[in-house]
Amino acid sequence: MNNLIIDAANDKIFFMIIADNKSYTSEFSNNRENFDKLTIMIVKFLENHRLSIKNLNNIFVNQGPGKFSGIRASLATVKALSFANKIDLYAFNSHQVTSQNYAEIIDLFNKGVLIKNLIKPQY
Repeated sequence: MNNLIIDAANDKIFFMIIADNKSYTSEFSNNRENFDKLTIMIVKFLENHRLSIKNLNNIFVNQGPGKFSGIRASLATVKALSFANKIDLYAFNSHQVTSQNYAEIIDLFNKGVLIKNLIKPQY
């Protein structure tokens, strides 16, 4: 199962792929320039790890609390990607991740804690 995690609620925009016991990460500055090209950054990140959006099973996005602009940009982008490509979308909260251990999000998903397509931004 190929999972993409996106967190733009903090000082960095963070991408993580968790697929078949492997994980890949990348960080970018959390600024307007990167918000404008967020979709391009996601596609390039996936391509660098020999994946495409069509290979994804789930997308997980941080809905806050955190930086308003980062949350808005990431939510809008992943909602569009999810809708256009029929990928399940799940949101998590900033407090559900400790010390940037995003594998905890997959644990919450496996326990049924995260609800599909329920996004409630927390700025």
